[in-house]
Amino acid sequence: MPTRAANTEQPGVGAAAKQVAEHASTLARLELELAGLELKQKAGALGTGVGLGIGAAVAALYAVGFLLATAAVALAIVLDAWLALLIVTLALFAVTAVLGLLALRTIKRATPPVPELAIQEAKLTSEALKSDDHH
Repeated sequence: MPTRAANTEQPGVGAAAKQVAEHASTLARLELELAGLELKQKAGALGTGVGLGIGAAVAALYAVGFLLATAAVALAIVLDAWLALLIVTLALFAVTAVLGLLALRTIKRATPPVPELAIQEAKLTSEALKSDDHH
């Protein structure tokens, strides 16, 4: 007949192995979830960067149009009109530069679209499991 002390002993190897497998499964699922979230975040930033780049291209197109309008008015020698158009053209080029720089910065942050944190966490987990095997 088993005594009360036998019931308080450590679980067997089978139970411990099952528990390790469950923890490994949970860890793997969490790392996949982290990778998915990280990829979503980078895809969103990449989309924002592309949108800002398109905005810069549209602003550049308008800037070229106003530059040509400025040249036409300057040829007509109407100082007040061409000066006003030149100011608008320079403002459009300034907007183009700001949008372009924002687009580049956002795209650089989002590339390469690799889940770096998830990969690093998986490596750390793998190293921890390997070091546990050797002890």
